[in-house]
Amino acid sequence: MIECREVHKYYGDYHALRGIDLDIREGEFFSLLGPSGCGKTTLLRTIAGFEDISSGVVLIDDKDMAAVPANKRPTNMVFQSYAIFPHLTVAENVAFGLRRDPRSKSEKAAAVDEALKMVGLTGYGNRAAHALSGGQRQRVALARALILKPKVLLLDEPLSALDRKMREQMQVELIKLQRQVGITFVLVTHDQEEALVMSDRIAVMFEGQIAQLDEPESLYARPVTRRVADFIGVMNFLPATILSEDGEVIRVDVEGLGEIELAHSQVARNEDPDAGPMIGFRPEAVSIFPAGQSQTAPRQNGGTIDEVVYYGDMTYYDVRLDEEDGTQSKPVRISMRNVYGRDVSCVGDRGVIGWAPSSLILFR
Repeated sequence: MIECREVHKYYGDYHALRGIDLDIREGEFFSLLGPSGCGKTTLLRTIAGFEDISSGVVLIDDKDMAAVPANKRPTNMVFQSYAIFPHLTVAENVAFGLRRDPRSKSEKAAAVDEALKMVGLTGYGNRAAHALSGGQRQRVALARALILKPKVLLLDEPLSALDRKMREQMQVELIKLQRQVGITFVLVTHDQEEALVMSDRIAVMFEGQIAQLDEPESLYARPVTRRVADFIGVMNFLPATILSEDGEVIRVDVEGLGEIELAHSQVARNEDPDAGPMIGFRPEAVSIFPAGQSQTAPRQNGGTIDEVVYYGDMTYYDVRLDEEDGTQSKPVRISMRNVYGRDVSCVGDRGVIGWAPSSLILFR
């Protein structure tokens, strides 16, 4: 549905987009994810036609958009601010895009009713827009965009103004809505969790470039660089020394974990060559149990709990792993689900840390 080929965008001397190559499939929920200033909103606005590109090609539905203004493109956009007109009713806001539509008044009213039903606002047509909650305003903005039946819906951080509970609810609603209407959704967000929950695929951007484009599971479990790993969720990093390497395995010595054999498929790129090789692993890839309690993990190490952070359903532990020389590693983060019957450990408790080499990534 959308193709970007060698897209560059300059603002004076500032290089905002640096050779973007991107394919977004028809009917896909696609996310552009990255920190502030990485170029994700600029890329979205070039697709929408609100920004001209300096060089390259943007195609939508196989048509070059070079000479196509924003109002003629098969796209519509939901802005971060929603841009709801407070002096109009809900129905008038939703119908705003139809003001030049040749359909009759009754046909437009039917289209408004259909759009409101689509976003779960049936019966809200006569309500004043200023009397709506944040979640309701977001739904009105969606209805106003969808009533024009675009081929692509562009979403510029549409949930950032909502509280956590409403944001999580609207994430599910947007997923259902996208499946219902079947059109391509392109979401811009800086929220890693939001992108992982909602997307079919995610492009992670840094400094105007795409660092990795992948499905959420692959992006989380197998980041291709240390920077992506550090940005997506929580990742522990421990210094490592490469002992030997052949066609099948790499032997490394890792602070706190000892000697390990890894497959070449577990290797990713460390962009900072001065940092040296590092081993990375997610907090949930490691378990901690009270000392003396038996467990069946492939590898085990001793450790001391340095900090405990309780979240209700989860507890996060910072643990220092025992070294062979009697010292301890820097703290690593371990997450444990608070299932029935499992006690929450305390700072200073000793524990057995269980893990598997297959959950590790070598950044070199």
